[in-house]
Amino acid sequence: MTVTVNDRPSGPNVFEAGLPAINYGHAQHPDEAHAIISQARERAPIAIGPYGPELLTYDLVRTVLRDPRFRVPQGMFLAAQGITSGPLWDRVAANILSLDGDEHHRLRRLVCKAFTPKATARLRTTIIDIITGLVDRHSARGRCDVVTDIARQYPIPVICALLGAPPQDWELFSSWTDDILEAFGWNAASATPTILAAWDALDAYIDDMLARRRHTLTDDLISQLIRAEDGGDRLSADELRMLVAALLLAGTDTTRLQLGAAVHVLCDHPDQWALLGRHPELAANAVQELIRHSPLTFVTLRAAIEDVELAGVEIPVGTIVVVNTGSANRDSAVCDDPDRLDISRVGAPPIQTFGGGMHYCLGANLARLELAEALAVMTRRMPNARRTGPAPWKPVTGLGGPISLPIEFDTEH
Repeated sequence: MTVTVNDRPSGPNVFEAGLPAINYGHAQHPDEAHAIISQARERAPIAIGPYGPELLTYDLVRTVLRDPRFRVPQGMFLAAQGITSGPLWDRVAANILSLDGDEHHRLRRLVCKAFTPKATARLRTTIIDIITGLVDRHSARGRCDVVTDIARQYPIPVICALLGAPPQDWELFSSWTDDILEAFGWNAASATPTILAAWDALDAYIDDMLARRRHTLTDDLISQLIRAEDGGDRLSADELRMLVAALLLAGTDTTRLQLGAAVHVLCDHPDQWALLGRHPELAANAVQELIRHSPLTFVTLRAAIEDVELAGVEIPVGTIVVVNTGSANRDSAVCDDPDRLDISRVGAPPIQTFGGGMHYCLGANLARLELAEALAVMTRRMPNARRTGPAPWKPVTGLGGPISLPIEFDTEH
C-alpha cells in the first residue's frame, strides 16, 4: 500500500470519511482483538475507535511514528481522557516519555550513551544470575505460576543493579511502580491520590541515592547520568530524578508483562518452546518474533501539530491518533502468514512496538537482552512446559499480558 502524505490536505475530514468503526476493548485475549483489528484493516487503513482515529497498516504506523508533524501528546494518556492540568498532569507532562522537540532531543543526547548495546551487555551476567535463581526455586517441584513466581520478580532486580540500588529494595520499587503506572492507563483520574503518593515516595528515595552518589561516583547508571555532559550542558537535579523514575517505569511492567505474554504463547506452541530449548542461539530472533506476534501493548498515541493528509483523509491539527503497532506487526501486506508464530522466521519487517524516530525506546536493547536471556534459561531448564489452568489477560487496550500463568514442566534435567 502507498501511504499518501500531502503538504496540503485535500481529502475529507477523517471523522467524516465513512471509515469503519473499531472497538476491541471487550476482548478477553489478544487473539480476539487481532481478529477484530484484522477485519477492520481489510476494509480501510484507518478506523475510528473510542479514542479517535486508529492507524492499522504497517506503512501508516511506521510513517506516523517518524513524521515530525505528529508528536507524543503532552501528558500521554491523560490528554486523551480530558486531564490537562493539576498535579498529576504536571508530573506526566514533564516526564521524558511525553516530552517532544528540543527539550526531548537534549535529554536523549545526554543519556543515550548509557543505553547502547555495549553498555547494556555489561549486565548480561547479572541478568542470567537473576533469572536462573528465580527458575531454580521451582525446578525441583516442576510447577510454578510464571507471572507471580518469575516474571513479576525478574526485571526490577536488574534495574536495581543498573541503578546501583540494593537488590533487596526491589519490592519497594515494584510497589511504587505498580501505583505510578496507573498514570499511563485509562483509569488515571480515579487513581490519582495513590499515584501521587507513590511518586512522592519514589522521588524521595531517588533524591537520597543522588545525594550519596554525588560524593562517591561509581560505574552505575546514576553515576553515569551525574557525569553526563554535552558541550558543558548537564542534567539538573529535577531532570536526574525524572530520568531515573522514567527508567524504572518504562523498564518494569513492560519487561515482566512481555515475558509473561511470551511464555504464554510459547506454552501454546510446544514445538517452539522445545526448539528454543534446543537452540538457545535463536533467543534474540525469538524475542523479535514474540513481540511481533504477542506484544504486551497494541497502541501508542500521537497528536497532529498541523493538518495532515494520510491515506486520502485529513487529520486535523490537534487530533489524537491511536497508532496501532500491534496491528502493524501483523499486517499481511508486509509479513507472510502473520498470525503464525515462528521463532526462526526470517524476512519479517522491523517490529514497530518500540516506536520510531526520535521516540524510539531508549531501553530497547536492555529489554531485548532481558527477554532473550530469560527465555533461553526457561526453555532449557523447564522442558516440556505446559499450561495447567486458565491464563486470563489484562485488558489489551492498556499494558497487557496474562494475570496468572500456571504451568508444569519436566524435572529430569
